[in-house]
Amino acid sequence: MRGWTLLIDGAPQSHVDLDDPACLSFEYQRRFGHVVDLVAPPGKPLQAVHLGGGAFTLARYVAATRPRSTQQVVERDAALVRLVRRELPLDPKARIRVRSVDAREGLAKVPDGWAGLVVADVFSGARTPAHLTSTEFLDDVRRALAPGGVYAANLADGPPLAHLRGQIATAAARFAELALIADPAVLRGKRFGNAVLVASDAPLPIAELTRRAASDPHPGRVQHGRDLIDFTGGATPVTDRAAVASPAPPASVFG
Repeated sequence: MRGWTLLIDGAPQSHVDLDDPACLSFEYQRRFGHVVDLVAPPGKPLQAVHLGGGAFTLARYVAATRPRSTQQVVERDAALVRLVRRELPLDPKARIRVRSVDAREGLAKVPDGWAGLVVADVFSGARTPAHLTSTEFLDDVRRALAPGGVYAANLADGPPLAHLRGQIATAAARFAELALIADPAVLRGKRFGNAVLVASDAPLPIAELTRRAASDPHPGRVQHGRDLIDFTGGATPVTDRAAVASPAPPASVFG
């Protein structure tokens, strides 16, 4: 195995196995993988947009599991892109285009209705930038999605989960169907961690997502429907004017 872990500002951001790009090690990446597996029939090519590139882990996974997929990766850090291309080269046959611009700027260049999947995994200093947390941002995600397309976002929060609750309320204001996959301890506000939000206007494969998350090495729980709306605790949607970055993780998380 030729496995590499990418650290950004001391935080482990992603892991790549160059010999097996279908291997996903980080728990949040495995949850993204479940979404990729279920968003379309097995093996069917996808048109996917990845906001936040890292080591291109999920784009590699899509290319490996869904050959002939066409993907756009938006990663603002041009130096990081050069490093990853040099040290962890992409399969030359993979149809992956990389843009080194801000995530929202890159999203704006995606044609209307082009994407079957939009993934947001953007962190700056281990925090999601404020302008990627708002209803206006999700309006552009919806514009880029094909009918029935799926949006998936990596969210990080800890007690009292105000950011996570607000992000669910924001997504509920723009999408008809939602699901949240997370470690039960994170959902109970016992520790800081990642949660994967899945949103669409089409029905989501809740039963299969639940089964897969529960069988992971670090089992996750899926919340959806009324339970998920109740989880927001009355939080209101976030707009550009009121948006703030996600909270910084405590030093102990990566210590």
